[in-house]
Amino acid sequence: MRPTGYYIGEAAEPWRVFTDAGYAVDVASVAGGTPPEDGRNEDDATQRAFLNDPHIAAQLRNTPSLAEVSPDDYDVVFFVGGHGTMWDFPTSPDVARVGRAVYEAGGVVAAVCHGPAALVTITLANGQPLVAGKRVTSFTNSEEAAVGLTHVVPFLLADALTDKGATHIPGPDFTENVVADGRLVTGQNPQSATGVARAALSAR
Repeated sequence: MRPTGYYIGEAAEPWRVFTDAGYAVDVASVAGGTPPEDGRNEDDATQRAFLNDPHIAAQLRNTPSLAEVSPDDYDVVFFVGGHGTMWDFPTSPDVARVGRAVYEAGGVVAAVCHGPAALVTITLANGQPLVAGKRVTSFTNSEEAAVGLTHVVPFLLADALTDKGATHIPGPDFTENVVADGRLVTGQNPQSATGVARAALSAR
């Protein structure tokens, strides 16, 4: 066994895009408190800036839980990846609540890498899965095999999204791939984090 959590680069790069565009960014986690990490790059200037930003640093020390978050306050919800999300997102009713509320209020739902695990359980008011009939992407089965975790994760994300009625659009392993379908924006892997944030702004 090994610890897991969220991948800092997939939070830091969108944070940079959103803040550069004049948006205020808040962070939250499923359980609240200090969220566990699933990797960082100490040499990456954007990740260092994210972790050292006073607002972000204060929130990361004690994030609000999603249960405390009012989706009415946000134009975009961005589900960051990291393998930990594969266990935490699909089992959280507040992930589904916040995602559905932002989307149905005309906001953007965005997710990258394993972050689309959040989309597996988001159901709209009409009873349909959010992803049904939509084009999406996520960490692929091939990428999961490449990192040796096919038999560790609780399910294969691309297959789960397809089972919910989505059309999963894979790109080559570990290269940028962003898929926007209206106000639903997804990215395949860490290399796609910046592109997802830019596409989310364009979808506003």
